[in-house]
Amino acid sequence: MPQDFTPIGRALSAPARSDIVNLLMDGSSRPAGELASAAGVSASTASEHLAILVDSGILAVEANGRRRMYRVADARTAAALEQLGLLCPPAEDVGYYRTRDARRLADARFCYDHLAGRLGVALTESMSEHGWLGADLALSPTGDAALTERGIDVAALRAGRRRLTRPCADWTERRPHLAGAVGASVAAHFLAMKWIERGHPRAVRVTRAGRAALTDVWLVPADAVPIAL
Repeated sequence: MPQDFTPIGRALSAPARSDIVNLLMDGSSRPAGELASAAGVSASTASEHLAILVDSGILAVEANGRRRMYRVADARTAAALEQLGLLCPPAEDVGYYRTRDARRLADARFCYDHLAGRLGVALTESMSEHGWLGADLALSPTGDAALTERGIDVAALRAGRRRLTRPCADWTERRPHLAGAVGASVAAHFLAMKWIERGHPRAVRVTRAGRAALTDVWLVPADAVPIAL
């Protein structure tokens, strides 16, 4: 049966809604006021945009006290949006700060709950080259041991309901990065170790300790790791 793409096309047709979705692609939940400010629209206009995105199924909303918090609906929706980015032109750069943010996003960013951009793709390719990942980025026995040695509880991930690994198309690098339970756990581990920090809007900053760990322990080529701050 053919699919009707028009509801999703209409939902994403406004630049302000594109800005809102881009901001939430890091897996965060944010209030309407913050999203309105990021999109450069009034609170009432943001409310209309958010209602459209929620009705389309792209975003979900939850009450948090008196505030309503918005997020991308789920990991599957985030993956679909990331892949849709392969067909989309980059947002127009307006001024120095917008250009800088675009470069940082291309270097390293969150794609929902896992790493993307040049860093995410380089990490994935390094894991493949060292035999940790096989065809379709399936985790190998070598990878199981290597990740466990590096602090990832692979046994617990296997016991969960989420798919262990899967490739996710990277819209800036045009090559896949690692998603799934392993991709999310690796990103969370890097955050917990303070090797990376969340930036703005969803860029990733690499710390000095992180740069050393990524190159020496996780075997990522140094030229793919953003300069540590």
